[in-house]
Amino acid sequence: MLVILIALFATAVLCPILFRALKRNAFYVVAIVPAAGFIWLLTRIPAVLAADPTLSSGAPNAPPSLSIDWIPGLNIGLNFRLDALAASLLLLILGVGALVLIYCGRYFKNDDPQIGGFAAKMVAFAGAMTGLVTADDVIIMFIFWEITSVLSYLLIGFSQHLITARRSAMNALIVTTFGGLAMLGGLLMIGVQTGSYRLSEWIAQSDQLVASGMFVDVAIALILIGAISKSALVPFHFWLPGAMAAPTPVSAYLHAAAMVKAGVYLIARLAPGFSDTTFWVPITVGIGVLTMLIGGFRALKQYDLKLILAFGTVSQLGFIIAIFGFGTAEAAFAALALTLAHGLFKATLFLTVGIIDHNTGTRDIRKLSGLRRSMPGLALIATIAVASMAGIPPLFGFVAKEAVYEAALHLETGWGIFALIGLVLGAALTMAYSLRFLVGAFGVKKKIAGLTTTKRPSLIFLSPLLVLSLCTLTLGLYPALIEPLVAHWSLLQGGPGDMHLKLFAGFNSALGLSAISVSIGIVFFWLRKRTDTGAPLRRNMISAEEIYRVSINVVDRVAIWITGRTQRGSLSFYLGVILMVVLILPLSIALTVETPWPTNWVIADHPAQLVIGAIIIVGCVTAIVAPKRFMAVLMVSVTGYGMVAIFALQGAPDLALTQLLVETIVLVSFVLALRALPKRLWVGLSTIKWGRAVLAIALALMVVYIAIAMMAARSEAPISLSFPELAYYEGFGKNIVNVTLVDIRVWDTFGEITVLAAAATGVASLVFAGRGFGTRLRAHEVAPGSIDRGSEAMGDQNSKEVGLRVARRFATSSNQDWLMAGNTLVAERRSIIFEVVTRLVFHTVLLLSVYALLSGHNTPGGGFAGGLIAGLALTIRYLAGGRVELSESMRIAPGMLIGGGLALAGIAGLVPVLFGDAIFTMYAWEFWLPIFGEHKFVTSTIFDIGVYLVVLGLVQDVLRSLGSEIDELSEGRSPVEQHDVSHSATLGVGR
Repeated sequence: MLVILIALFATAVLCPILFRALKRNAFYVVAIVPAAGFIWLLTRIPAVLAADPTLSSGAPNAPPSLSIDWIPGLNIGLNFRLDALAASLLLLILGVGALVLIYCGRYFKNDDPQIGGFAAKMVAFAGAMTGLVTADDVIIMFIFWEITSVLSYLLIGFSQHLITARRSAMNALIVTTFGGLAMLGGLLMIGVQTGSYRLSEWIAQSDQLVASGMFVDVAIALILIGAISKSALVPFHFWLPGAMAAPTPVSAYLHAAAMVKAGVYLIARLAPGFSDTTFWVPITVGIGVLTMLIGGFRALKQYDLKLILAFGTVSQLGFIIAIFGFGTAEAAFAALALTLAHGLFKATLFLTVGIIDHNTGTRDIRKLSGLRRSMPGLALIATIAVASMAGIPPLFGFVAKEAVYEAALHLETGWGIFALIGLVLGAALTMAYSLRFLVGAFGVKKKIAGLTTTKRPSLIFLSPLLVLSLCTLTLGLYPALIEPLVAHWSLLQGGPGDMHLKLFAGFNSALGLSAISVSIGIVFFWLRKRTDTGAPLRRNMISAEEIYRVSINVVDRVAIWITGRTQRGSLSFYLGVILMVVLILPLSIALTVETPWPTNWVIADHPAQLVIGAIIIVGCVTAIVAPKRFMAVLMVSVTGYGMVAIFALQGAPDLALTQLLVETIVLVSFVLALRALPKRLWVGLSTIKWGRAVLAIALALMVVYIAIAMMAARSEAPISLSFPELAYYEGFGKNIVNVTLVDIRVWDTFGEITVLAAAATGVASLVFAGRGFGTRLRAHEVAPGSIDRGSEAMGDQNSKEVGLRVARRFATSSNQDWLMAGNTLVAERRSIIFEVVTRLVFHTVLLLSVYALLSGHNTPGGGFAGGLIAGLALTIRYLAGGRVELSESMRIAPGMLIGGGLALAGIAGLVPVLFGDAIFTMYAWEFWLPIFGEHKFVTSTIFDIGVYLVVLGLVQDVLRSLGSEIDELSEGRSPVEQHDVSHSATLGVGR
């Protein structure tokens, strides 16, 4: 099973390459993969039939299964199970999938755009459905469930230039995602109740679960909402006809044989255990029968061949789910047979419509006439499929419908009569719209000007339809070929008993009901044809789609109203809202929980802490009242450096080092950004907003109170007390902080560097919006003294010509090349001392960063600190030589560094899985080197190198965004122009 999954997704990845080389013929190559999976499935069916479906996975004689631990802490694993239900659905997923891909080889043209991406999505969809029906873990099943929703959205919206396709794709995504979220809630509720997330174990414990009461009833109802939304039952049925905006192969596969069967599959899977819950029968049987009638009636009103089939699919899905909903062995037996029959005839009919549309350019039955003569082969194939859909012997659809009637006649519940009447009327409507489709597509219409064609489809184009029609005819004549597999699934509920799939079981009640439904259906068709004026019937009732659109419009208007009152463009307002929420919620909880108050108060552990605390307070107050931005930034940094001293005094050198480096980088970033802002803040004591002051003070007091209460409420020893031993004996390092980051809590660190990467990308995207990601100039491409002309203008105004002679001589001298791009700056911008010092310390600082990286496992340092030190080295180069110097000193783009760092960290975690260990398992080797002596290498160092690269890329991105970009924008402007631009930008931000 896992091999098939991997093969399908790997093929999806390779599709664009294959299609560039082979054009549309690549569809035949791609079809080999699901075809091979289909053959493999046929070889596994004997093992499936020999197993006991009532046993949980892993038990002796249980159905074939595969189990791989994934997240043991959450009891989630890659658990797959191949039983009769999964095998039956896989016959459609793989078999019909391969045929549809072959069909695509002639449906599309070589010059059609994006067919490689289309094929990739189709194959990936087959993989997602394969994973969905074989998953025994509900979380894994839900993941595949959502993947099918996303892929369906992409395939429905394949024709991106059509607004109808985009709108239909969005409707399908919203509806199925809504149902998926409801389903997820139900799955989690049962998982919490049972302590397991395996479907087979849920069924085994279903008696106890059903008896537990309303909690499980509500959970099952939520799951059913997800199922009926996926299978387009009322009131969610409107998205499926809208999805006909997709190419016909998508309709044939996703919406006839695969995706809409996901909801059917889930109901079939849960029916043996949960059909006795309170809401099961009303939702499945009641809504199923209602959907069958509404879908059949709506199909009779359509003129588009695809819409006739689409509403027919809605009707048939209601039919199938209503039967599965009874939860009896006979119902499961009949419904599974009907599911297979539906997949065969409906896929055939959709592919038929594709050929008609491909060869005539229309699907409108008011324009088609005489196709029976011009395309007799296609007409014969369509007739077989239509007859099977209508339940006409000797086809598989008739055999399956007879089994459904037989199962319905054995129902003893109060819903039995209602269901039986609904099924007969639904079957009659099926007969009526089947005739409407057949006559509309291939009949001769004398009263209207018909459209004929002499273009016949090729044999390759027809071959998938021929195979499907032969399967429909063969299984109708010899239903015993499929009966063992269908009957095996019903063993969960005791087996089908005396029921069998037979072409003729005698003159019984089921045959009589078939005759009645066919007769009524012919009458329905005759009445509709007689009164058909060529215009759709009027309706006086509001439709489900209109209710959906009104609901979406209400949500949009509410969102606009809320956005208009909250997204005001004021940073101070946003910060106030955030701080108000942070103040109210935690404080309201903290005040309602009784906690002991500390009895032992310590003002300071060291007298120096009092001095440092006073300095921090002075820095905070000065930052508030500072009249200039630069002074405010410096005072904020004073508070940060004060915390560095506090950490150092408390014996936390690693934290002190990291805080020192972070504070320095932040200070540089602020200073660089200040160049685009006015110098003065226009804020003083007289303009303080007392509401903001009260909020800030209250928030600070709340944080202090909660911190004190948390420390006083501690009753257990902190888990960190075991960290030293874990770090030394399990992590093989003496630096507890670094070992914690790269080993004990490595998942947290991986998440943090991912957030860093996202933040860097977001900042760069905002800064470079609408432009390329900066200009990467080389020193030899720039004329000497041409960079930073804005500074030259400033210097000419504020300096004397005599004082600039030495600087200009230095700038134009070729013997003073202390930096690679130093001579590109204007003379007023260069500093002899700064350039010399930079040249001397740059390499030393880089070596220090590497030392901090490699030694961080045992001494203060690590990948984060090392990356910041390397970033400071780049910062020095930039400040000394400008943006060209930054480009010369770092040839690798920041995106490559960040992406490479993330990839390296991920690979370091995945490699242990190849050796059978858990993800992010760490190894250590001790070895001896001449001269250097004993050494130890820990594989977490590789992860730390990834962190180093991510941090270095982040710093480079900051320098490029807030440094080089502002430099480039300001070059050539006068000081007055720069001030005007920055002042306007500031006013715009504050509005």
